[in-house]
Amino acid sequence: MQKKIVYTLILMSCCVLGIIGLQLYWNYQNYKTTVHNFKRDANTALALAVDQEAALRQQQFVLKVKQWLTDTSFIRIECNTNNRDSATVFTIQDVHPRFLEDTARKTKFFQMGMTTFKQKLKKITPAAKILFINHFANRVFKRDIESGNIYYYTQGLGDSISKVFDHSKLNIKTLSALYKKELQKKEISSDFTLNPKYVMTNGHFLTDKVNTALRKPYEIQPVWASLENPNHYYLKEMKWLIISSLLLVGITLSCFYYTIITLFNQHKLVALKDQFISNMTHEINTPLASIQITTEALQKFPADEAIRENYLNIILYQTKKLIELTKEILTSAKLETLGFTKDDNIELNALLLTLINDLKLTDHIHLKYVPNTTVQLIKGNQIHLYRAIANVLENAMKYNNSLVPRIDIHISRNQKEIEIRIADNGPGIADEFKQRIFDPFYRISKGNVHDIKGYGLGLSYVKKVVEQHRGTITVLDNQPIGSIFMIKLPI
Repeated sequence: MQKKIVYTLILMSCCVLGIIGLQLYWNYQNYKTTVHNFKRDANTALALAVDQEAALRQQQFVLKVKQWLTDTSFIRIECNTNNRDSATVFTIQDVHPRFLEDTARKTKFFQMGMTTFKQKLKKITPAAKILFINHFANRVFKRDIESGNIYYYTQGLGDSISKVFDHSKLNIKTLSALYKKELQKKEISSDFTLNPKYVMTNGHFLTDKVNTALRKPYEIQPVWASLENPNHYYLKEMKWLIISSLLLVGITLSCFYYTIITLFNQHKLVALKDQFISNMTHEINTPLASIQITTEALQKFPADEAIRENYLNIILYQTKKLIELTKEILTSAKLETLGFTKDDNIELNALLLTLINDLKLTDHIHLKYVPNTTVQLIKGNQIHLYRAIANVLENAMKYNNSLVPRIDIHISRNQKEIEIRIADNGPGIADEFKQRIFDPFYRISKGNVHDIKGYGLGLSYVKKVVEQHRGTITVLDNQPIGSIFMIKLPI
């Protein structure tokens, strides 16, 4: 049986360790994936936000080019059909005197046609001018802005485009709003700082640097972001998952612990059962043997009235012992399942005096009260409390091997409870047995020696009665020798 329990515990331990190991491994893999995705998505979101912010600046650039082309004091737009195909050709030319007077500059005008424009115009019309301006601006957007090259269509237009490129800078506020939106799309709820002045020392994550200049790769205007520690982010995002995993592990360990305790309790109960059977065998054999011998003597040998009366008294005495034994076992079982009523008003001082007289312990007991507390009244069951305290007093005398046995009873009270201290000058109780003596059927082992009669139910009964009265009972050492049973009962 012992080997089966050991094998079961080993198998259960392996299962529990396996479950915990799988939980830890799964959480670790989940942690690595979450941190990796966090870093990747933070970099991707920044790149997308930079592209969107650059697109906004490019659109503003296109609008500015359209404004220049619309401004007749800056650029003149004309058209003609003086070419081999007689197709409409548009001409843009500087108007500003500064560019016309500068003879060193060669680019004075620029001509271009539109394959989509089929009309043949010798003179520009407002509708054709608007169409050309939109076409030209889109060409600038596609060809010049995206490539980062500056093409001098005219000297004035080229200088203006170059100046816009030179002054085009990142708008941090716009980029911050766009980056926040991209992070939300990727379900990242983390605070961030763009281009932090100081590198954080508490594990903040820095993204890769992204170039925000419009003239890539000729110019470099880097931007980067500082986000919270990926470990903190993981704990924040996965806290309920982690708590659930820990809760499952805790429940598993609790069940494992409870199972172990149950197995050991079962093993303990088997040992107590064997001990109880051993004690009961000795307790029952003595009266049964006396009854058997006395009955056989009455049957086989003639006896006068006096001897016969003596034999009958022996039978009656041993029968009463068996009845008391049976009654005590049944009473203990009833207390375990049914309990008892507690409607009596019990005056403890009177109860103790009655006990001392009934047990004929007047010469061995010294009863002491705390001053001004002579009346100790509680609510409870007088019969069971009487028997419980009687058990403690009988044990104090039964196990006392002193030449002059002595029991001191000290009663005190405070606002909440009454304390009864029953101290003896016997051999005392070792620390290892102070809790176990209240277990059912338990007796301190002396091997096969049964010099003191008992069956391990007395102190178990005492504890049940005290707890039914919502009190406590503990065992202390009585210096220099003996034990103290301390009973505390609520008022």
